[in-house]
Amino acid sequence: MIDLNHIDDLARRLSGLVPPAMREGREEMQQNFKAVLQSGLARLDLVTREEFDVQRAVLLRTREKLDALEQLVEQLEAQLAATPAAPQQH
Repeated sequence: MIDLNHIDDLARRLSGLVPPAMREGREEMQQNFKAVLQSGLARLDLVTREEFDVQRAVLLRTREKLDALEQLVEQLEAQLAATPAAPQQH
């Protein structure tokens, strides 16, 4: 979920950019900015930081397993190359 404190802060900053002559409805404008930001962010296909961290950990474990398997294949290929070929019978 998006941190609402960040949205509130952004809405406040946006309302602070409104020219002084138009600041009568500043509080209402701030609420409108906040609603628009929340609506726009809700439509985005975002993941939470927790979900991101979980997937990052999964990817790291997968990378470690892949590296280990690559090393094992290299070792097996080296052993295979070092083993003398058996004579073929006809």
